[in-house]
Amino acid sequence: MKRGARELIYSLQQRRSILFLFLYKCYYRLYAKTYGIKLGENSSFYGLTKFSIIKNSVLIIGNNCSFRSKHTSNLIGINRPCIISTHTVNSIIEIGDNCGFSGTVIGASAHIKIGNNVKCGANTLITDFDWHPEDVRSGTPKPINIGDNVWLGLNVVVLKGVTIGDNTLVGANSLVLNDLPANAIAAGNPCKVIKEINCV
Repeated sequence: MKRGARELIYSLQQRRSILFLFLYKCYYRLYAKTYGIKLGENSSFYGLTKFSIIKNSVLIIGNNCSFRSKHTSNLIGINRPCIISTHTVNSIIEIGDNCGFSGTVIGASAHIKIGNNVKCGANTLITDFDWHPEDVRSGTPKPINIGDNVWLGLNVVVLKGVTIGDNTLVGANSLVLNDLPANAIAAGNPCKVIKEINCV
């Protein structure tokens, strides 16, 4: 293929991507108003994010957040869309400003709070309950608090009752069952602190 033809195809693909970004943004702005979601300014949606919000629950999304649900929107590989859901009356999900999600599932039955500048790598999961309340083995939902500037690596799972301090990085494929301090690198199953870092 000649160079001119390649450049033309690339230009058309770029324009198509920009058009879809605009259409998704318009769609989710309208969706948020319809279903009572508080959606901040300038959020970006790559592919279709799934929202399932129970009446009288709360979903707040800050400014400049991005949701990558299309499998090609993150080249490390996304195996599902972003799915954000509340499961009980009065459950709350709060997402701060400048957060990024790639195929991330967030499910709340109590309260999940995510700070500012949080990166959630491909196929991460954050949930504050056990998903089977009809089963007597399921425990009570417990809130999750994720601080500012936290980075959850590929396939990280954060389970109920966990607090993650500011600036902490959680390594790929980790299972977070217990609190993690601020300014740390942690990894493993179960996730443990590997070393402290100096964040100025």
